Amino acid sequence: MEETAVSKRSVGAIQVHFKFHLGNFTLDTEFNAPSVGVTGLFGPSGCGKTTLLRCIAGLERATGTLHVNGETWQDATTFVLTHKRPLGYVFQDASLFPHLSVRANLEYGYLRINPGDRKVKLEQVVEWLGLSHLLDRNNPAKLSGGERQRVAIGRALLTSPRIMLMDEPLSALDAASKQEILPYLELLHRELEIPVLYVSHALDEVARLADHLVLLDQGRVIASGAIHETLARLDLPTAHFDDAGAVIQAAIAIHDVTYHLTRIDFSGGSLWVGKLNQMIGTQVRARVLARDVSIATKLPHDSSITNILEGVIKEIRDEGPDKVILSILIGESQALLSRITRRSRDQLCLSVGMTVFAQVKSVALMNG
Repeated sequence: MEETAVSKRSVGAIQVHFKFHLGNFTLDTEFNAPSVGVTGLFGPSGCGKTTLLRCIAGLERATGTLHVNGETWQDATTFVLTHKRPLGYVFQDASLFPHLSVRANLEYGYLRINPGDRKVKLEQVVEWLGLSHLLDRNNPAKLSGGERQRVAIGRALLTSPRIMLMDEPLSALDAASKQEILPYLELLHRELEIPVLYVSHALDEVARLADHLVLLDQGRVIASGAIHETLARLDLPTAHFDDAGAVIQAAIAIHDVTYHLTRIDFSGGSLWVGKLNQMIGTQVRARVLARDVSIATKLPHDSSITNILEGVIKEIRDEGPDKVILSILIGESQALLSRITRRSRDQLCLSVGMTVFAQVKSVALMNG
């Protein structure tokens, strides 16, 4: 196979098709991902997420093809070496250069990029990741885990990559550090105009950050699609996790100063949440867990539950001897999941096609 520079092609998206064998493990994956936004690569430990990312980076030699935003990085006659692929890679461990200051770590890739090819400025990255007070630190080992990972992300961004690869960047952090860094990742999600492939085995992370989801199991892609559609599919394992739920993209519509609430509107209706500080019209992301949605067959009155949405049952699946999970279509395209007891299903005589009222007990807000 010829080792060559990046070549051009016409399609502007991420197209991946790899076959890779290592001992008893076989990776056989094929999917397309959008050319902008965050694509979550999700699945249990050992399913091939990191191996897939290493193949995309060229760190593993798999058989197959890889096209990134109109460029061919690998096919039957082409293999672009890792150092010639315009990518940024963030590992589980920040792996900062211990002998360099924070500023020098950030500048490591930046100064090696031709000034005319730089897509982001050092000042931009420092602002996005809140690094200004860390620049003069001379010993990266003394930074907190969250601070080290923010510097690692900044260093990768400053190489002006055309794609970012992030391999479980939060998995080595404690809960406090994860909460510290997530808002910065959300900001990057809004600001970056390049595709990000984000590996995680934590459903709450991908639900919070990803626009597109690729589900892997035992080395194979079992589903790929928009996050709100994929997480609502009852035929996929994610719908049967304890924290299964729906992702809703909404916009701030009204602030109720009297009751300290904010109404967010989406294509199928609206939800009241705790008071938000953003302006009217700001896009936000909400997550409604299946366990927080109860069902009524008639519009409830005199209820303490504020958020009640009318919808149609699209699917019902058993979950063991005592529970079922429902997919409820709200409006034309938004699905909610509801986990209830089999007894409740039978007492309410619930069936596919039936109009019901979803009572939403809790809404988790995530920045859009």
